[in-house]
Amino acid sequence: MAGQEDVRGALPQGLGTAIRETADEIAALLRRGADMERAVPGSEWNVGEAAAHLAQANELMAEIAAGRPRGHGDGTPGSLAAANERALAEFDERAAGPLAAMIVAQADAYLKALEEGATDETVVTPLGTMSRGVLGSYLLTHMLGHGYDLARALGRPHMIDRARVELTLPFMTMVMPRVTDPVRTSGLTARYAVRLWGGARFGVTLSGGEVSVTSQLPPRPDCTIFIEPVTFLLMALGRCDQVSAIARGRILVWGRKPWLAPRFPGLFTAP
Repeated sequence: MAGQEDVRGALPQGLGTAIRETADEIAALLRRGADMERAVPGSEWNVGEAAAHLAQANELMAEIAAGRPRGHGDGTPGSLAAANERALAEFDERAAGPLAAMIVAQADAYLKALEEGATDETVVTPLGTMSRGVLGSYLLTHMLGHGYDLARALGRPHMIDRARVELTLPFMTMVMPRVTDPVRTSGLTARYAVRLWGGARFGVTLSGGEVSVTSQLPPRPDCTIFIEPVTFLLMALGRCDQVSAIARGRILVWGRKPWLAPRFPGLFTAP
């Protein structure tokens, strides 16, 4: 992911394009005669509610990037879920066309905010303080998760690929320590090396209940997890389970303590 795009010279290469194209592809799903009443698999929402949430979330992130902070829960999964439900109850748009237009417009608004402000300046988000650039990775991650849900519900191909998954890593690795499960990490000492097919990698170290995530792999890792990128993101977002991924050959494990691998997904709670 070396190189920079021309949005105040600070976005990782390809991130601005990925945000625009993902928003456009989600909008196209909705504009193809989508049944907005159809249930989303694994969710309490239907297509209309999921699309409305996505439109609202894009607006929230665009406003944060523009320096207009808004409260939305306290970062815990329960609080975020409650805030999402309150926001949906106050927003009654469920038609495909207006929601598709809003999803695209608010993704563009985020990118416009970057043109008008320094990308490395920090902003306060529902998942903590981060730079506007990492917020873009958060925006992409969120769109990919719900875009996948909408594609499944509507029987269409999803838009997640290796290149887009790699662009989610600045957000994913930043937020992992914040979303750890303290019960499951308590007393665990371990060094994980996580390698995505194609070259992206990061290290996760647990000690004394603390979790550290770095772009560098730890020396002499206890467990190395080699995982197909789309599978990694779907597991991280709670859309795919580890057993089925292993059965499909999407995960390989080795190291001095390979039995630590099955514990890894449960150390984190998808927000």
